[in-house]
Amino acid sequence: MQDVFQGQSTRIPFQTRHHQTVPQVLRSYSQLVKPKIIALLLMTTAGAMWIAGNTDPVRFAITLLGGGMAAAAANTINMVYDSDIDRLMERTRHRPLPSGRIQARDALIFAGILALAAFGLLAVFTNGLAAGLAMAGILVYVGVYTHWLKRSSTQNIVIGGAAGAIPPLVGWAAATGELSWAAWVLFAIIFLWTPPHFWALAILKQEDYARAGVPMLPVVAGETHTALQILLYALLIVPVSLLLVYPLQVLGAFYLGVAGLLGALFIWKAVQLLQAPQDRERAASLFGFANLYLLLLCGAMGLDGLSWTHTLWGQVTTSLRSIYTAWIGSLS
Repeated sequence: MQDVFQGQSTRIPFQTRHHQTVPQVLRSYSQLVKPKIIALLLMTTAGAMWIAGNTDPVRFAITLLGGGMAAAAANTINMVYDSDIDRLMERTRHRPLPSGRIQARDALIFAGILALAAFGLLAVFTNGLAAGLAMAGILVYVGVYTHWLKRSSTQNIVIGGAAGAIPPLVGWAAATGELSWAAWVLFAIIFLWTPPHFWALAILKQEDYARAGVPMLPVVAGETHTALQILLYALLIVPVSLLLVYPLQVLGAFYLGVAGLLGALFIWKAVQLLQAPQDRERAASLFGFANLYLLLLCGAMGLDGLSWTHTLWGQVTTSLRSIYTAWIGSLS
């Protein structure tokens, strides 16, 4: 592994910048919390609450706000811890901490305020289980992934990815006060989705990771092995996502159709990448689709419970059945 990381001491020059206006400060702090990642995580929280039957809009909004604050706290602490290697990577060296726009002390104070506010909101307006799970997500992300695994194991994103799978547990707990089998299936979906999503990005940025000495799978094992692992996880996520239909029966035919179609496309994208593991365009395409997959899957969870969705889906399946019958008849 030393040969792989022989360039890790190379420093990329950067210029320290300082804020001049309030909008610049706000922009830097928004970058610190990684809002795009938070938005994706909150979709899984929302999906869990939809399936769990939450009908209280206030509880829904507070759960998303509290969950978002907890994720923001975790992301901020991660930024502080990783500021040294962020300076070495082209993708991250312009972030607020390595560029000097925010100091580590200020970032940690900000993270502490976010974590306390998240716990307070969830404990008061939902329940202690949801609040505790949100705090557990911070601990797993910072302690297990960032501190322990990220710089020491190629399985960093696999095990550490459990942190990203906690938001649907928070949503389910907030809605019901407990964790059922369906909640754990949602956890498993995100857990299985995280490695192929992140490894596709790692293929695109493997030079950066090698320079910083981070043992991401493509850096250590190569693109072909990584593409094979991505395909295996894509194959696993499809049957797991369908467990919500059978045997758990918490979702119906609309979700089944969407999950099946999205899963087939996920596998197809993974097969394409395996056929040409060094193709950066295919890796980028898979990374983009992985984000879309999770977004649409969670959207289908919410739409599945609406009456008009079932009516429309019934009309579509009836039309397809008629077309198939007519086609078979034309062949006979």
